[in-house]
Amino acid sequence: MIKFYNTLTRKKESFKPLKKKEVGLYTCGPTVYWFAHIGNLRTYIFEDILKRVLEYNGYKVKHVMNITDVGHLTSDADTGEDKMEKGAKRERKTAWEIAQFYTDVFKKDIKKLNIKEPLIWVKATEYIKEQIEFIKILEKKGFTYKINDGIYFDSSKIKDYGKLSGKKTKKIKAGARIKIVEGKKNPTDFALWKFAPPGVKRQMEWDSPWEKGFPGWHTECVVMSAKHLGIPFDIHTGGIDLIPIHHTNEIAQSEAAFEKDLARFWLHGEFVVLREGKMSKSKENITILKDLVEKGINPIAYRYLCLTTHYRSKLTFSFPALESAQNALDNIYQKIKELKNNSVTRFPRSWKTCYSENYRKKFLEYINDDLCTPKALALMWKIIKDERLKTQDKKYLLLDFDKVFGLSLDKIKKQEVPEVIKELAKEREKLRKNGAWKESDEIRKKIKEMGWQIEDTEIGPKIRPTSNKQ
Repeated sequence: MIKFYNTLTRKKESFKPLKKKEVGLYTCGPTVYWFAHIGNLRTYIFEDILKRVLEYNGYKVKHVMNITDVGHLTSDADTGEDKMEKGAKRERKTAWEIAQFYTDVFKKDIKKLNIKEPLIWVKATEYIKEQIEFIKILEKKGFTYKINDGIYFDSSKIKDYGKLSGKKTKKIKAGARIKIVEGKKNPTDFALWKFAPPGVKRQMEWDSPWEKGFPGWHTECVVMSAKHLGIPFDIHTGGIDLIPIHHTNEIAQSEAAFEKDLARFWLHGEFVVLREGKMSKSKENITILKDLVEKGINPIAYRYLCLTTHYRSKLTFSFPALESAQNALDNIYQKIKELKNNSVTRFPRSWKTCYSENYRKKFLEYINDDLCTPKALALMWKIIKDERLKTQDKKYLLLDFDKVFGLSLDKIKKQEVPEVIKELAKEREKLRKNGAWKESDEIRKKIKEMGWQIEDTEIGPKIRPTSNKQ
């Protein structure tokens, strides 16, 4: 039985998909005006773990992710510049060039993090016609009104508006994030279609039944998820910052247009925080994946670090913590190399002993309990240290668990000892037998300088690499 914490109900619930053995999953993707920082990427890692857990349980996942390449304004109050237009000015490129460049960067980043791509990518600019038709449905049903700068959604007509965040409409007041645009009826009303400013030629604008302009940010996900997954679908995910406005507004539009819930389960990942506060693009205190790579960090080490904290808990980021994660990952890689050196290459039919199967049951219990990766990761280390486990059982348990962890353990190859190291080891062994300890120690140092080390055992010397990097 899989249980997820549903933001909509604020409790853990048993999960069963609408269709037998198939799950409809929609994940809010990036706004491609700049780099995704590691806080953003943590959300995509959590969503990848979710997808892998579903697949591990035998479900086929129809995964849709959007690319926001228009309509996301710099203010949640439907004011300010479109982020794509702002990015174009910053880099002196077209908005279309900006969108393509940062989409490509994002796809490279998730590949480095071993995040599986969605089955379907959808771009907001490729669904303008569908968004216009959707707004016309809302207009026909009486949920819209027109003011000087666009067509707005009347949130007061949704009785349970704000239910995702647990706030009632009357308690939501204008403030730092929600301000009253002149002509807006309610603080929580939002733009469905923004008019192009008079005398200004935008790079991204389209004709509409109202005026030339562009869609608001909150409409694209409703339109694209409904088209590819139907309504309702099983799971909608994103970061917790999307709860109070973006996802709340998606739900409102779905109820207004279709009189149905958009999704049955809503899952949200927590922030990555720095000692001085939340990572934010607006504050320009972001760290991107490229920064980690330039410091010699394997991107998978950041993935490992994310696994050590539950997705609904804040992750405090620091480079010492990341380096510890790198060391832990290196040790796992080294153990996999040793197991591959000493175990059979084919999967034995009878490897699931009662003892090893107990480990697998416990692993399933942890990951099916709202993706509890910290406990599942601790179980992995218990397996590594368990001397009672047969070598082949240990190897295949680790590889089996990695179907969820995604640490690329299946790509680790055993490292062949170079002939020159073997010859030096033989020479050292002769010197040891003859009592030439000083000379044998010199050879040992030389071997270590070449990236290898010798461990003396009862059955003879064991050679392994000193560097555990993948």
